[in-house]
Amino acid sequence: MRKRAAAGRRPIFRLAGYMARGGASTVFPVCFSVLSALAVSAGGIAGPYLIGRIIGAAASAGGVDFAEIGFYLSILTAVYAVTALANFGLSRLSNVISVLAVKRMRRDAFRKLMRLPVSYLDSRSAGDLVSRFTNDIDMVAEGILQTVTQLITGISTIIGCVVMMIIMDAMIALAVIAVVPFAVLVSVLIAGNAGAKFRENQRITGEFTGYVNELIENQTVIKAFGYADGAESKTAEINSRLYAAGQKAQFYSSLVNPATRLIGNAAYVLIGLIGGVAAISKGLSVAVITSLISYSMQFSRPFNEMTAIFTQLQMAEAAAGRFFSLLDEQSEEDESRKPGLAFKEGAVEFRNVSFRYRPDTPLIENFSLVVPPRSKVAIVGPTGAGKSTLINLLMRFYETDGGSILIDGTDIRTVNRDSVRECFAMVLQETWLFHGSVGANIAFGERGSTAGQIEAAARAARADGFIGRLPAGYDTVIDASGNFSQGECQLLTVARAILTKAPMLIFDEATSSIDTHTERKIQKAVAELLRGRTSFIIAHRLSTVVDSDMIIVMKDGAIAELGTHDDLIALGGTYKELYESQYAAPTSAPDSAAISVMPRAR
Repeated sequence: MRKRAAAGRRPIFRLAGYMARGGASTVFPVCFSVLSALAVSAGGIAGPYLIGRIIGAAASAGGVDFAEIGFYLSILTAVYAVTALANFGLSRLSNVISVLAVKRMRRDAFRKLMRLPVSYLDSRSAGDLVSRFTNDIDMVAEGILQTVTQLITGISTIIGCVVMMIIMDAMIALAVIAVVPFAVLVSVLIAGNAGAKFRENQRITGEFTGYVNELIENQTVIKAFGYADGAESKTAEINSRLYAAGQKAQFYSSLVNPATRLIGNAAYVLIGLIGGVAAISKGLSVAVITSLISYSMQFSRPFNEMTAIFTQLQMAEAAAGRFFSLLDEQSEEDESRKPGLAFKEGAVEFRNVSFRYRPDTPLIENFSLVVPPRSKVAIVGPTGAGKSTLINLLMRFYETDGGSILIDGTDIRTVNRDSVRECFAMVLQETWLFHGSVGANIAFGERGSTAGQIEAAARAARADGFIGRLPAGYDTVIDASGNFSQGECQLLTVARAILTKAPMLIFDEATSSIDTHTERKIQKAVAELLRGRTSFIIAHRLSTVVDSDMIIVMKDGAIAELGTHDDLIALGGTYKELYESQYAAPTSAPDSAAISVMPRAR
């Protein structure tokens, strides 16, 4: 309930509440910045009064009072010195607050990202998510910096000027205050249009960032298929929409400053007229009129300054909205209080499982399967048959719509999600290596491993040969420069899988990037890895799964055929057609070689 209420508030107000929960690290800088802002405002308010007294002393009927001028001049100098020091402190504190805000926002956004379900990540562009971590949060930080330095000083200056003008002449003060509603009304009317345009601008910025990110990551494919012109055309189209949205947003926001300046100048003229009449009728002194004119200028200046940062604040609010929309996404359920999975032998059962990615598109309906412990299970079938979906459900990346999945007789939904995933080492089609040393990448799933254990895993994966030829051996850094071939990366992920102690394995075979000689070298290592463990293999090359204990042929989310290789060949159905489409005649094939391993995280 509280979360829904917060989601209904404007992002700028949510941001204020969000920052207020930052603890002492945020509260202290904010408090000191407020004090500094008040000191700056106080100095600005005291200035016109002292200047008026100096003018009064110079224009007194008895002649120039140099002593009085010197007295007020010394006070004025001290006031401006203190104001300058407070202004410096305010600037420094504003930067501190801005940096703290960015730190906290990125920390919370990343924590949220790590708790979001895979379904959310699958449906979002990686570039758009990156844009929220970079462009949007930076935009919010700049807005905070502007707000802290201008809003506090502006409000306190307005209040101080009103008080001083009322003390000096209430009629003139009321005349100046009377123009304020017009300035506010103009600002509000323009703000409504500008805010919508800035939100559109930030949305298209995220789209543009995501598309450019895709282009950069896939330049080889783009060049190979001659899509450079198409990519340029699409980029130009998005960029044109971004330009149009930005131009409209800037146009509306730029109207605020001149409009408020016009109203402020009208107040300035009004004071001159009323002050002149008052000087004649009531004998208002030159010193008072001078101070009132100065205060009227100071009174209108905060409006102009705040409207000058209006554009930044509008963009910051739009960016804050995208940031909070990420925080408002539904996280995976907290299962820390659920018991862990008590792994025994590795028996797996799918019991009447149903699942749909979209409510109106059935995929898996009433799927049932019993997998004995320590079995090697191959899952084959055409693209879109539901092979990877079974693995997603088994790992609880997605939750079933109906039925249940059991490991050693325990429904995996009744135990901690992490404990289920810890039972598996995953073998993906695509390799994933992070920027770091070769040794650190091998030890990703077992970060407490010793150098000896890492080297033993590399030898078992037949990766020690090329690692030994590297300039720094296991300390060689893997980066984005392409210093490793795809096949070498796959060998490293095999070593990573060998090092992990997961009792069950999931393989999504990807041997296309490895030459036949290298593939044969690692077959024995993979066979050793499979021995004594329940394993699921999504097979693309059927020659790698002919020795499986069970082969599941899937079609349209259901089991079309089930049995051993020989049984299915004898059946003469879908499996035989798939097999013979790859090989002229059934022959024995080597043990499965599973490449591209993503182990469980610890």
